[in-house]
Amino acid sequence: MSNSVPNFNHETVLLMETVMSLQPHPGGFYIDCTLGGGGHTLEILRQSEPDGRVLCLDQDTDALENAEKVLKGFLGTRATLVHANFRNLGAVAEEHGFAAVQGIVFDLGVSSPQFDRAQRGFSYRLDAPLDMRMDMTAGISAGDIVNEWDEGQLADIFFRFGEEKFSRRIASKIVETRAQHYIGTTAELAELVKTAIPAATRRTGGHPAKRVFQALRIAVNDELGALAAGLEQAFERLTTGGRMAVISFHSLEDRMVKQQFANWAQGCTCPPDFPVCQCGRTARAKVVTRKPIVPSATEQERNSRSQSAKLRVVEKLDTN
Repeated sequence: MSNSVPNFNHETVLLMETVMSLQPHPGGFYIDCTLGGGGHTLEILRQSEPDGRVLCLDQDTDALENAEKVLKGFLGTRATLVHANFRNLGAVAEEHGFAAVQGIVFDLGVSSPQFDRAQRGFSYRLDAPLDMRMDMTAGISAGDIVNEWDEGQLADIFFRFGEEKFSRRIASKIVETRAQHYIGTTAELAELVKTAIPAATRRTGGHPAKRVFQALRIAVNDELGALAAGLEQAFERLTTGGRMAVISFHSLEDRMVKQQFANWAQGCTCPPDFPVCQCGRTARAKVVTRKPIVPSATEQERNSRSQSAKLRVVEKLDTN
């Protein structure tokens, strides 16, 4: 797939595995909650010819601008683009006539264009202002958090969202440094984190700032809060037999998706010796992927960023 916005180069991970798990068909209605480079949407449109429709959400205006060209032949007829966070999926779907759909896809995390464009501030390898907002039109930046949140809050997000065991040391170093001057760039923060971590630890486990940058990105965009809200609203939109496919790239997201799928698939919780069910609980879904689908060795070799990807799929049951 060609890309139209300069530097908007994105290879869709687990493309066919994800799209085919949704079982697209003519006349079907689908939602791509994370449009990105448009790969999933384009393939769903192809698989649901001649009249399947896709509602496409993205909070990144660059992605939407790119999609206006990539999906040009489908816009106004089979594809609808909306600038929105999927935490507002319910309202957006209702507004655009997608109240009941046969398939929904979430491709979580940061897209390659966001990582690779220095000015977005996501990468510890590219010097730029500390930003990290997926939606550049709203919200707080990573610079706001680093320079304004108190030491305890910083240590907490580094530990919870980055699983950083030196979270307190790093938070203390940040507070000490910002008392002297504003911490404004990715390069400065990356170096600061490096100096706060013991020398022996720096030599293993990849770049020492990786976990802190992940934590800040998750906090800036409230990624886990948005995911919890988005999953619930997406499930409510599915028709009986409809499927939801979710690609995650780190353990916090994957754990949330796995637990939510298991919750929907949970039936009677009464003790096994009860002759008749007293709880009245019935399964609302079945988990299609007992184990997550991961990229093939070929895909991982071709696209190193796919290596941590996990795809989980759930199907809605008839509970009437």
